[in-house]
Amino acid sequence: MKLKFVYFNFPFWRAELGKIALYFGHVKFETRIVETSEFAAIKRDGVLNDGTVIPFHQLPCLLVDDVPLCQTGAIARFCGKLSGFYPDGQPILAAQTDQFIDIATDITELVSFTGRDKEPEIKISERQELVKDGLARKLSILDKMIGANCDWIVGEKIGLADIAIWRLSGWLSSGSIDGIPKEIIFPFRNILRICRAVDRHPKIMAWVQETYPQEYNRGTFNIQS
Repeated sequence: MKLKFVYFNFPFWRAELGKIALYFGHVKFETRIVETSEFAAIKRDGVLNDGTVIPFHQLPCLLVDDVPLCQTGAIARFCGKLSGFYPDGQPILAAQTDQFIDIATDITELVSFTGRDKEPEIKISERQELVKDGLARKLSILDKMIGANCDWIVGEKIGLADIAIWRLSGWLSSGSIDGIPKEIIFPFRNILRICRAVDRHPKIMAWVQETYPQEYNRGTFNIQS
């Protein structure tokens, strides 16, 4: 089976879920980097420059023997089942995993759509309000749902839910989102605990070292608590 991820050249959580799941299971895959100009064509026509169809005109996309699959959760589950990283055959654990992928999507869309197509000052102002209100509420609920008495979010070992929250939090605290402070995660102790645990996992450390740009290699959540 030939697997190829179609995505941008940065480690956003939507693509990282599937990639890391395959990496944990030693399943080989290729990457196809999309540049900004080509993404405009994807959004407009739903195809790459070479004619490859991209379902729903959006990324990430996973090509499985040239059959395209889209949507973050679908790709993550497919990769997790291939690699044994998803609790297939355990319906409760699977559903619990799915709900954390879905809340990560909710939070991403909440941030992404704030201030879209507006002047930078307006965007920053709206994001600052979001930090105090809607985003704080979502992160507080997520923190409560994770709870204080678990090593990992779902089950007894690292899984897709942990990777989703780790990379989502890395994006939120990256300093690259106008109006979102780098310290956004630190009041949420359970989210922070999971992120630190993922940061320290040997497979994650190896993955970051092998694939992330240098600025990601410092460890995102090492601030003193």
